[in-house]
Amino acid sequence: MKVDTGLGHHLEKVKDSVQAAEAAGYDGIRVAEMNHDPFMPLLLAAEHSEKIELATSIAVAFARSPMILANLGHDLNAYSKGRFTLGLGSQIKPHVTKRFSMQWGAPAAQMKELVLAMRAIWANWYEGTPLEFVGKYYRHTLMTPAFTPENKEYGAPRVVLAAVGPKMTEVAGEVADGMIIHPFSTLPFIKSVTLPAIERGLAKSGRSRDDFQLSYGNFVVTGRNEEEFAASKLATQERIAFYGSTPAYKGVLDSIGVGDLQGELNTMSKQGRWKEMGTLITDDILAEFAVVGEPGAIAPEMLSRYGGIVDRTSASFPVSDADQRSAIIQALRAG
Repeated sequence: MKVDTGLGHHLEKVKDSVQAAEAAGYDGIRVAEMNHDPFMPLLLAAEHSEKIELATSIAVAFARSPMILANLGHDLNAYSKGRFTLGLGSQIKPHVTKRFSMQWGAPAAQMKELVLAMRAIWANWYEGTPLEFVGKYYRHTLMTPAFTPENKEYGAPRVVLAAVGPKMTEVAGEVADGMIIHPFSTLPFIKSVTLPAIERGLAKSGRSRDDFQLSYGNFVVTGRNEEEFAASKLATQERIAFYGSTPAYKGVLDSIGVGDLQGELNTMSKQGRWKEMGTLITDDILAEFAVVGEPGAIAPEMLSRYGGIVDRTSASFPVSDADQRSAIIQALRAG
């Protein structure tokens, strides 16, 4: 199992952070689109590293056109010499329409078209295929030599999609090179919803599971002492409660028989009772979403649960001891 870690958005710290991650044995670094752009830190990371893989996890797809994403993906993959993966997610309608002022369609269908449009652009650049992509959401029919990249040695980046529901998951299996399983997932949900949807998508594209990389950053509750463990547990309960308040994620709670909790969490979120929401996540619910235990038990439990399913993980290991964290990383990579 490959192991990734997050990279912060503070540009002045990227050099030290990426070199530390590479030295610690991580396979990849990821940057999420939160309160800063996710691409700029990866440019610096590419400059100051040699082997570590680089990825957006995720960039908001519908905030950008396929051409913008094709250019960003090409430039980062070329500069990093083939180490870049373009991780995309749809976000939700209010953010896309109200924060980014962009169009919102049927998200799974729009995502499929966006990825296919990018691939059409890359086919034009790398293979000379005429650019003639006309879809419901995107139209790309013009490309001249002046706007075609010249540094084509490393080709297109890998594309992975973040998904929860079966429709978007199936799209990932059909048109992407891999998928990021949402942290708010349970093993029953992964087995009953995620994996069958991926298989349906792969079948549509004539590929097998060997052609597809699956990543999952499951929750981890651990600590070097009781204080660290308690802090880790509380933070995880609050995060699970936050995700659980989202109506679209009710199916995940249904998978472990607590679907009614979603409505209660949603009501509390609208009342601003964020801290209190976490108290509804019992130890039994926590154990469905998180690997819980002493630092030495984390890697064996993750491998036992997910080793036959997941190819890489971006889980965080909340232990302050660098040697313990390194031991977890190496155990997962060896597993």
